[in-house]
Amino acid sequence: MLSQGYNHGTSNRTLFIKKKREDIIFVQVSVDDIIFGSTNEVMCEAFVEAMKSKFEMSMLGEMNYFLGLQVKQLKDGIFINQAKYCKELLMKFQMDKCKAINTPISISCQLDQDHVGKSVDQSKYRRLIGSLLYLITSRPDIMFVVCLCARYQSDPKESHYNAAKRIMKYLQGTKDVRLWYPNNVSLNLTGFSDSNFAGARLIGKA
Repeated sequence: MLSQGYNHGTSNRTLFIKKKREDIIFVQVSVDDIIFGSTNEVMCEAFVEAMKSKFEMSMLGEMNYFLGLQVKQLKDGIFINQAKYCKELLMKFQMDKCKAINTPISISCQLDQDHVGKSVDQSKYRRLIGSLLYLITSRPDIMFVVCLCARYQSDPKESHYNAAKRIMKYLQGTKDVRLWYPNNVSLNLTGFSDSNFAGARLIGKA
C-alpha cells in the first residue's frame, strides 16, 4: 500500500489514505477483508487493478455487511446499523424474550462500587460488557451507560449486573435503530455536559 502512494491513517494503522488533487480514496484492511471508497471512481478501479496484480482476490461488490456492521447505501445517504448483531446478543444472554423498556438507564440510577452488594459471576459480566462495548460502534445512545457499567468489571455486583440487563431490555425495543449519514451535509458533533456531572457519585480528579 505504501509503495502505491498510500499513507497510514493517523489513529488506525490498518487504514490507508491516498489523495490526488481534489479526490481521495480510503482503504480499510481487516485480516483478509478489504473495504474501500473514493470520491473518484477511477481511483477505485486503479486500486482494484493494483490489488489483483499482486494478490488472488475477488470483488464482492457494494458493501452491505462488514465485521457485524450492516450497511445500506442509498442515493441520498448511507444507513449503518448492527441489528443482526443486536439480536444475536440478546439470544446469547437469554434476553431475546424480555420486556422492552424505553430508556437504557433510570434517571435515579447512580452506580458506585457497591461494597456491600452481592457479587455476581465476573466472567459472565465481562462477556456482557465486552459484547455491549462492540455494539456502541453504531449505538451512541448506549455509550454512556455501557462505559459506566464497564468501570466495575473487576468486582461486579448485582446492582451493576441489573444496570447492564436494563441496557439489554432497552435494546430489545430498539434493535433496528440506525445511524444515518446523508450526502452533502456537514456533520458537526455537539456535546453537552452537566455542571455538577448529573450528581455523579464518582468523579475523577487529576
